Amino acid sequence: MDFKAQIQMGIPTELPPRKERSSAVSHAPNRKQILSKEEKHLAIRNALRYFPADWHAVLAPEFAEELQTYGRIYMYRFQPSYDMHTRTISDYPAQTSHAAAIMLMIQNNLDPAVAQHPQELITYGGNGAVFQNWAQYLLTMQYLSEMTDEQTLHIYSGHPMGLFPSSKEAPRVVVTNGMMIPNYSKQDDWEKYNALGVTQYGQMTAGSYMYIGPQGIVHGTAITVMNAFRKVLKADENPNGKIFLTAGLGGMSGAQPKAGNIAGCITICAEVNPLAAKKRYEQGWVDELINDLDILITRTKEANSKNEIISLAFIGNVVDVWERFYKEDIFIHLGSDQTSLHNPWAGGYYPVGLTFEESNELMNKNPDAFKIKVQDSLRRHADAINQHTARGTYFFDYGNAFLLEASRSGADVMAENKIDFKYPSYVQDILGPMCFDYGFGPFRWVCSSGKIEDLQKTDAIALRVLKAIKKNAPTEIQQQLSDNIKWIAEAEQNKLVVGSKARILYADAEGRAKIALAFNEAIENGELSAPVILGRDHHDVSGTDSPYRETSNIYDGSKFTADMAIHNVIGDSFRGATWVSIHNGGGVGWGEVTNGGFGMVLDGSKDAERKLKNMLFYDVNNGISRRSWARNPEAMFAIKREMDRTENLKVTFPTLVEDNILENLF
Repeated sequence: MDFKAQIQMGIPTELPPRKERSSAVSHAPNRKQILSKEEKHLAIRNALRYFPADWHAVLAPEFAEELQTYGRIYMYRFQPSYDMHTRTISDYPAQTSHAAAIMLMIQNNLDPAVAQHPQELITYGGNGAVFQNWAQYLLTMQYLSEMTDEQTLHIYSGHPMGLFPSSKEAPRVVVTNGMMIPNYSKQDDWEKYNALGVTQYGQMTAGSYMYIGPQGIVHGTAITVMNAFRKVLKADENPNGKIFLTAGLGGMSGAQPKAGNIAGCITICAEVNPLAAKKRYEQGWVDELINDLDILITRTKEANSKNEIISLAFIGNVVDVWERFYKEDIFIHLGSDQTSLHNPWAGGYYPVGLTFEESNELMNKNPDAFKIKVQDSLRRHADAINQHTARGTYFFDYGNAFLLEASRSGADVMAENKIDFKYPSYVQDILGPMCFDYGFGPFRWVCSSGKIEDLQKTDAIALRVLKAIKKNAPTEIQQQLSDNIKWIAEAEQNKLVVGSKARILYADAEGRAKIALAFNEAIENGELSAPVILGRDHHDVSGTDSPYRETSNIYDGSKFTADMAIHNVIGDSFRGATWVSIHNGGGVGWGEVTNGGFGMVLDGSKDAERKLKNMLFYDVNNGISRRSWARNPEAMFAIKREMDRTENLKVTFPTLVEDNILENLF
């Protein structure tokens, strides 16, 4: 049976043979056993409802074994026999190119070259799932193959609820992930209800089919590291030979060494999982692998003395690195951490003093003891960082909940007021005021032809558009435009593509719309050979309400509200998005963030032109208006400029209050 026929079949008509897990890919850690006996019966009953009754006697004990061993039912038996990777858009069996584009993006998220734990359908972050199980994947792809332009597929946390009549103007797919009643959004709630098979953690772009491999975060990390060095170095200094120490080489964090090379520094990135470190090395994302701390010390001193630009992956625990560097008097200019601390008790953070294998065993067999080890490690981790910052290291939280979980563990990370953290979030110090408030955020696209020639043409188009905008742009955004012009000009030589032929850059509403319009025209006139899929990271101007990351520089008290993210996904849905998504959880944790995203297919049509202008404008300016209302100066500037440019835009603008008016009121 060929690829198209397998897609169209969905759940097989005959029970396939049992499949074993592959030893060639990384696997999700075994989740803790949290269900009662009755709840385990319910989980199996929930899983079996995807299959004919005469298969149940065979599948029930198999699913029980998976649940007992792994803490989840993944349905390994139903993994497709075809290779999991993107095809060209014409290779998919579909009634509409929009559905085929979504199929392409789903397969990219599950490509073993892209996904962190592909057989568990996890793209990145330890638990960022595309689907809960393989039955959901099979059904979703079948529905997409049948979909018309007047149907919408509704997906509940990986489960395809079905195709519903809609209209050509409606989104083709609406995705929700982990949308819990508020009082049921604690970490153990995710463990329980995910084990039951009724919800999942979609991260940001995993469960919304918009992950493009680590390239997406390379750009944001490069921008962050460049601007962090601008904060700490003198005007006549450059980052060459200066040290950026961090941790994590998984799905998202794996981008850090490449970003450090682009920024021009020494990047030292610790990773406890040897497979993850080797994967990034083999993909060319890190220059050297080192598994001995003594060798790391020697190599770091050498690189520092020679002002090298180099990325070093240390296979080991970053706490050991922080502590040893202090003893060796190695000065760290920039420090951060990008382990998956939003998921601290189930493989997101590995404690110092235990091997990778010992940690995986302990978290499964004795989760309470593992939690104690993690909290001990976080306190020790923070103490080492504090020693370095006392010497002048600039440390910033990289939005992975490091400071949040460290504070909950009793680590010394709180400011004197006992309310704020002593270290800033990178959004507070860098991306918020320098990018998001001006409307600059991670705009991305995928060439559905799969041709490198098309990607090269889109790079050239985007470069041309940004240079034209820069000529008349105000002083306030010249740096952002310059950084992104440099980025896109060097994108191909930096070998950023993993999986789909995709690209990312930071642009504001004007830049996004003009680039998209130029793409659409290039498709119409045949310069590009197939549709282009637009999207963005949820980590953006408007998409995400996250008080410890994306909206950490909102100071009017509203950073714990989620109105912006909800309005974003609703507003995008009726302004032309091809699919929309809204999630509970993301890089900072379940219950800590609400984030929304979109996908849009450009096919060269007038409909696409109309939709891109309408939707991309709102997708950015929704967030700028909220940031302006919070009295962020850069956002107030940006929304005033946008109102001058756009006749039909009228935004409520704040009146500033003089401090002396409030001084003696209470």
